[in-house]
Amino acid sequence: MTDRNLALLQRARQLIPGGVNSPVRAFKAVGGTPRFVQRAQGAYFWDANGQRYIDYIGSWGPMILGHGHPAVLEAVQRAALDGFSFGAPTEREIELAEEIVKLLPSIEMLRLVSSGTEAGMSTIRLARGATGRSKIIKFEGCYHGHADALLVKAGSGLATFGHPTSAGVPPEVVQHTLVLEYNNLPQLEAAFAEHGPAIACLMIEPIAGNMNFVRASVPFMRRCRELCSQHGALLAFDEVMSGFRVALGGAQSLYAQHIPGFEPDLTVLGKVIGGGMPLAAFGGKRAVMEQLAPLGAVYQAGTLSGNPVATACGLATLKELQRPGFFEALGARTRSLVQGLSAAANAAGVPFCTDSEGGMFGFFLLDQLPQNYAAVLRTDSARFNHFFHAMLDRGVYFAPALYEAGFVSAAHTEADVQATVEAARAVWAGAHTPS
Repeated sequence: MTDRNLALLQRARQLIPGGVNSPVRAFKAVGGTPRFVQRAQGAYFWDANGQRYIDYIGSWGPMILGHGHPAVLEAVQRAALDGFSFGAPTEREIELAEEIVKLLPSIEMLRLVSSGTEAGMSTIRLARGATGRSKIIKFEGCYHGHADALLVKAGSGLATFGHPTSAGVPPEVVQHTLVLEYNNLPQLEAAFAEHGPAIACLMIEPIAGNMNFVRASVPFMRRCRELCSQHGALLAFDEVMSGFRVALGGAQSLYAQHIPGFEPDLTVLGKVIGGGMPLAAFGGKRAVMEQLAPLGAVYQAGTLSGNPVATACGLATLKELQRPGFFEALGARTRSLVQGLSAAANAAGVPFCTDSEGGMFGFFLLDQLPQNYAAVLRTDSARFNHFFHAMLDRGVYFAPALYEAGFVSAAHTEADVQATVEAARAVWAGAHTPS
């Protein structure tokens, strides 16, 4: 049979760099041919060959209800009939903002944008404008979008400035970016001791989904909050992945359970709040957010910001998440998956560790959970690549890179989970891969 995925890839490569519009989709990390998706429904998608897969990427997080949820489809169809885009305010933008503010107490005002990168970039500009400072802190392994100032790797010493990780980013653009090791308290304290009065913000993924799934420890997060407050810097939570995915109140609500009065100053949101459409947001306390134009001197704008169809999709999604027992059921299903995978790996003598929260999970082919990016890099990439392709052959689609988190939706059934676990058991037992 002709592989239409390969044919489409060859066709795409003539017009699109690498044949894809976002690098990880190219399968470069794992090898092989990327699957071109034709359609999706519930917990599954079908590729160009008509092959069905159990989908554990869910558009990299947004599809928390599964693909094609009836209530979301209905809302989007109604909105589309009224118009695709107006370049003017709509009532639904207010409704979505009200819903987010209701669910995340740290946010008093917010601005809607179209992508997580846009939201992260704007958050840094706002923090610098509100504080009058230039320096920012980020952590190695955390991804906050492809804005120039954030495409940096760690320097060679403690609390050193970063170096560009992309061509086209001049060194002087990242000279104010401090890159520290995730969960490293001494580095954190050294950075504030040396640069505290010049730091505008500390940006962090509370659960880092771009080094698979790594949590910031409670003591580390407590110290982040204390040092920001002590030095007048803003604590910015990047919850593009974790927002409304790990809990109804986001990851910040989980830390608030362990740290009395805990709140970030700014929050970056995306993915789930758009329900699968291009939509993101950043928000925080009123005094900071009022520094944005047209009220303040920090400029930010976007033609498609607050798009009426995207806001309908996001609003309908957030309404469904608030149904009684939603996150309890989602979390239980996710734990069933990772516990099943862990048991199958242990039975086969495969080094394996895993963690999950809500509908987000990660696993590592390691004996213990890593706490930072350097530890993540010790994962056996060759073994992961074999596992990825063997599972793909069995109709299970995990992220095509060992540094990416996975996602379970409300549409995944226990039968889907058991089918996934049995497939993994067969792979680790060395069973013959189906043709």
